[in-house]
Amino acid sequence: MKWRIRGETLLSAAAVLAVLLVTWYLDGHLGAYPVKILKLWGINTILAASFILVYGYTGQFSLGHAGLAAVGAYVLSLCTLTPAQKEMMFILEPPIWPINVLHVPFIPTLLLAGVITAVVGFCIGGPALRLHGDYLLIATFGFSEIIRLAFANMPSVVNGAMGLKGVPTHSNLPMVWGIVVVTLFCIVRLVRSSYGRALKAIRDDEIAAEAVGVRLFYHKVLAFVVSSFFVGVAGALYAEFLMSVDPRAFTSVFTYGIITMVVLGGAGSITGSVLAAGIYTIMSEWLRMVEDPMVIFGIEKPGTPGARLMVFSLMLLFLILFYRRGLMGSSEFSWRGLRVGIARLTGRGVSRAVERPR
Repeated sequence: MKWRIRGETLLSAAAVLAVLLVTWYLDGHLGAYPVKILKLWGINTILAASFILVYGYTGQFSLGHAGLAAVGAYVLSLCTLTPAQKEMMFILEPPIWPINVLHVPFIPTLLLAGVITAVVGFCIGGPALRLHGDYLLIATFGFSEIIRLAFANMPSVVNGAMGLKGVPTHSNLPMVWGIVVVTLFCIVRLVRSSYGRALKAIRDDEIAAEAVGVRLFYHKVLAFVVSSFFVGVAGALYAEFLMSVDPRAFTSVFTYGIITMVVLGGAGSITGSVLAAGIYTIMSEWLRMVEDPMVIFGIEKPGTPGARLMVFSLMLLFLILFYRRGLMGSSEFSWRGLRVGIARLTGRGVSRAVERPR
């Protein structure tokens, strides 16, 4: 048994190393556009995995991800823009201290964005997670809108509705996917710990979980704060990806995109979130042609702004009606499962594939 665990650990480490090497190679040999798509895939993976921690494992449906991502995005933008850039950019009112002199390196800023977002998540989760069901959904959505509107009305802090432009790019493809690996590792380790078992107990039956000694409020807030930290990191990477940030980028549509990825991949599967984030990201770009003018069988179709959202809405309805579990359901990738699948495909037999070494 110990040999098998050690072997799977080595295989997992080798897989992580292979992913980083592949991303390093692609970063230097692919064009700028494919690299951007792969970076966006990584960012969406972090957002979807963090949502699964709150919803899939704890059973708390939150619509606050857009506001939390906005916090991370603004923290990184304000810290990485130089004082001279901010002086030129703030037109309505000059930036206040310490915004006007703040300039922090990228890596510390990325961690700072996660920490500040986690603090905001704690402030939101404290009152909101005492609610249940629809009330929790409405409360988190309200907090998200409050954050967005507050940013739109603070011209001396974040330049108000005009946003921040020219955010410098410091990350590359291996760095983004390295952060994805760290995110997935932390979430998986948390889920497999005693805290994770408590979270699943809360999801399945709160009354029974409390009866056996699980502190409901503590574990709910823990999941929400950890999720908020990674949402803040993803929001910071998203601002750097766009090279700009403004309140209109973090409306409810942002959260609905995350929910679509989670439903597509499976609400209880981290592996499914990775696959669904890739499908969603690629389809988002590919379906841009639906919004462009085109000629179909000799009939000229004008451009249709927002057609991508309609296609994703139809896809979501199809999934809910015919495939509610998503691509992976609650299943996860495992080396043992891979050996079983290969054995079935090659006809070796399952018993030999899962046979324990003597």
